[in-house]
Amino acid sequence: MLPEKYVITIGRTFGSGGRALGRAIADRLGISFYDKMLLVKAAEKAGYNLEYFEKNDERAPSVMGSAMPFSFGFYPMSWIGNPSGNGSDSTYTAQCDLMHELAASEPCVIVGRSADYVLRDMPNVVNIFVHAPVEECVRRIIQRGDVQRETDAKALAERTNKLRANFYNFYTDKRWGYAESYDLCLNSAGHSIDALADYAIEFIKQRLEK
Repeated sequence: MLPEKYVITIGRTFGSGGRALGRAIADRLGISFYDKMLLVKAAEKAGYNLEYFEKNDERAPSVMGSAMPFSFGFYPMSWIGNPSGNGSDSTYTAQCDLMHELAASEPCVIVGRSADYVLRDMPNVVNIFVHAPVEECVRRIIQRGDVQRETDAKALAERTNKLRANFYNFYTDKRWGYAESYDLCLNSAGHSIDALADYAIEFIKQRLEK
């Protein structure tokens, strides 16, 4: 039997299907799913407009533009609501607060936003990372209509993955995409989302059931 409260975090390379997998896991387990919705809730809670949050979502602050020291794993609690703070700092802090609240109140799936690190001291957290070869990611990106050409899809994936890695590596003391940072790493190539969800849920149950 799964515990009353638990969190599944999903890290993912762009185009690997990580978000779709997170949604499938949440639907099958009957629990909440947070991706962009987490951004909306954090924006509302902190009193920022959504456009401001979207601009700074999963982006590390610039070293020159941030008043926060560049140190791995630093959690800038004092920056929430500070209008003079760097946009990325404030966005990250608001999301951290919200993720802790969610983890303490309900079972859920959270995609991205270094959730595995933010919730590292919380009980009943399973961290998953989803990846795939470039050609598979390119196929998915085109299939879902983000761009039409393979060269554009590859460039978009590379740019997005770089932003995600910079964000994760800046705010944590771990490395984005490194196997030791997660409980389970999945290569989505050649597998349907349903098959991946079956495997992941079995793993989650073995980790969490009491």
